[in-house]
Amino acid sequence: MYSNEMREAIQHASIPTLLMCLVQLTRDERWLEPPYRPARDKRLFPDDSGGLDEVAQEQVRSAMMELLVARAAQPQGDHAPIDVALFQRMMGVCVAEEIPPEYVPVLMEELGFSDRDVHWKEKQPPREAASFHVLIIGAGLSGLCAAIKLERLGIPWTLLEKNADIGGVWLDNDYPDAGVDTPNQFYSFSFAPSNDWSRYFSKRDELLRYLGGLADRHAIRQKASFGTEVESLSWEDSARCWRAVARKPDGSRTVITAQAVISAVGQLNRPKFPQCPGQEQFQGAAFHSSRWRHDVPLEGRRVVVVGAGASAMQLMRSVAQQARHVVFLQRSAQWVLPNPDYRSEVTPHTHWLLAHVPYYREWTRFSLFWRFSDGVLKTLHKDPDWPHPQRAINRANDRVRQLMTDHLREKLHGRPDLVAKLLPDYPPYGKRILLDNEWFETLRRDNVEVVAAGLERFDTDAVWDTLGQRHAADVVVLATGFEAGKMLESVDIAGVQGQRLASLWAGDNPKAYLGITVPGFPNLFCMYGPNTNLGHGGSAIFQLECQIRYITACMVQLLEQGAAAIDVRQEVHDRYNKSVEDAHEQLVWTHPGTTNWFRNAAGRVFSIMPWRMADYWRMTHDPELSDYHLISR
Repeated sequence: MYSNEMREAIQHASIPTLLMCLVQLTRDERWLEPPYRPARDKRLFPDDSGGLDEVAQEQVRSAMMELLVARAAQPQGDHAPIDVALFQRMMGVCVAEEIPPEYVPVLMEELGFSDRDVHWKEKQPPREAASFHVLIIGAGLSGLCAAIKLERLGIPWTLLEKNADIGGVWLDNDYPDAGVDTPNQFYSFSFAPSNDWSRYFSKRDELLRYLGGLADRHAIRQKASFGTEVESLSWEDSARCWRAVARKPDGSRTVITAQAVISAVGQLNRPKFPQCPGQEQFQGAAFHSSRWRHDVPLEGRRVVVVGAGASAMQLMRSVAQQARHVVFLQRSAQWVLPNPDYRSEVTPHTHWLLAHVPYYREWTRFSLFWRFSDGVLKTLHKDPDWPHPQRAINRANDRVRQLMTDHLREKLHGRPDLVAKLLPDYPPYGKRILLDNEWFETLRRDNVEVVAAGLERFDTDAVWDTLGQRHAADVVVLATGFEAGKMLESVDIAGVQGQRLASLWAGDNPKAYLGITVPGFPNLFCMYGPNTNLGHGGSAIFQLECQIRYITACMVQLLEQGAAAIDVRQEVHDRYNKSVEDAHEQLVWTHPGTTNWFRNAAGRVFSIMPWRMADYWRMTHDPELSDYHLISR
């Protein structure tokens, strides 16, 4: 009756996920009641049993196998859209906690149970849409998303990409072990889910294959111009359009006019190089982690790794396994969260479940969304009455600090020298939290030396640190991050009356309404713009989908109203950014004892969003054109 493949897969399934699938397929709500209600489990990848006893687990498995066999014998369409009240109840039972009602429409869209796309009021776009040309700059995640959504609306677009192919940061960053620190069932487009991830935290090559497949399915490569870098943009008020000048692969220039521009260049596209004297004298190889030199062998070499962020944590393991000696220079220690599933592979059983059990993929995505997103943010608010602000910002934050401290001390048992260097002295989440990928085991290796200092200068065959110590080196890897505060600085952008965006955003201080629009720059839309990054968890792809919905909704509204352009009102922009700054004053990223790349020299947080993902979804879901000046044709 049941195939061995089915039996094996169902035996290894997540019981809470199977329960949600059963309810959605049968509408039988007894599966939401005891003895089937899962227990609370705060782990990112909770126990598959859901806390149910063996009898209840077997009943769930048997019911699902019977249902799958029945559906195979008599194929049927899935049920009508799920009732909102039932959906909210199911979510709460699945993770054994109350789900606020504002998350219901968010997750209905995120799981594909309701439509996220923008549509024309009439079935066909208005006549004006055919001449409304959009220039997309960048073919990373944002650019691909923008092109796909514009194509669905029938709005013409041109995509220019400075690199030789699609991929953005995932094309640039091909250092050893480069990969995501967000689970792939969540770090993927809701409109393009995949059952084929080989790991829960996939590496760069697999991500590129996913993006490449997406681009090919939508014929984006054929329409994009690669090796073409936009040098300038200028708003032509009389013609109501943008004039772009771009340099082609042969060095010649081309001019493109567009009624709107979508900046899909993001925040992490320009490497940050430390300004250290003597680098030109260095006779070894020195390169940034995002410009990895695959022609430089590391075997038997003396390597210095500069920087202690996510890139360094990922590449250090491979570098230490190859090099004769590694000096790791860190200016400040990083908080590291234990994650036993970081290197776990997706089993054949799970692949079968994702492919053959209706809604298993969707409820897997929900579980990851809920555990890996907004739940942490409430613990990142400063408590003015908390008595230990030097180590944490509130009681919950202190519990996380203790958990990570215990993990560090366990991994570094017997190495008090490393504990002293690697235990942070600021509250958790003050910098980006990193996931343990055998980090402490790597730093314990006999051929690794941890130095609590920065890079001071280069010598012919060595580097000097800020403590005055000299370190012999054949190779220097600069894992020093990106010029995140210099968004769009490489493009000379002139808006209304010639005002320069670079001047407005000078001092690593970019600002935009909802991170998307800027006064005086009509029909210029940013994706992954100022204050849209996530510091508390979640997925950047969720943010991008919110942004492209807002952008396309703006375009649909202005075209249906017969307008040529929109320009956000200054007071709306300023009021929004004041609310961002006020919110950040209450959050960990402005803690006085912390420095991070999210914040500029003046102390303003320019990168991180202070809201929940559910809040940003609401803010960006349905634009109000009253926030904008409408510019007539």
